[in-house]
Amino acid sequence: MPSYRVSIGLGLLRPGVDPADVLPTAASAARELATVESSDLAVPHGEARITVRFTVADDEHALAVGRHVVATVDGLGATTRPTLDRRAGPRWTPVR
Repeated sequence: MPSYRVSIGLGLLRPGVDPADVLPTAASAARELATVESSDLAVPHGEARITVRFTVADDEHALAVGRHVVATVDGLGATTRPTLDRRAGPRWTPVR
């Protein structure tokens, strides 16, 4: 089964949102529709970025998972530049 990753920039959180809850919430959203392989929070170039890696059967399902994760995280704070990529050997390629 192919591996995918959804990555979302995260800005200011909504009032009352605990920063420690954001990554587990994103992974849980993906887990509702897919098998989650990993989740990570990084701060490249000064911007917090959440990445959730998961497996599903095809690009159509991956797009649904990606939309669900983005919508969930968007409810927690300001999101920017979401991306969805598929693993192809050692490389990640964008899913359109």
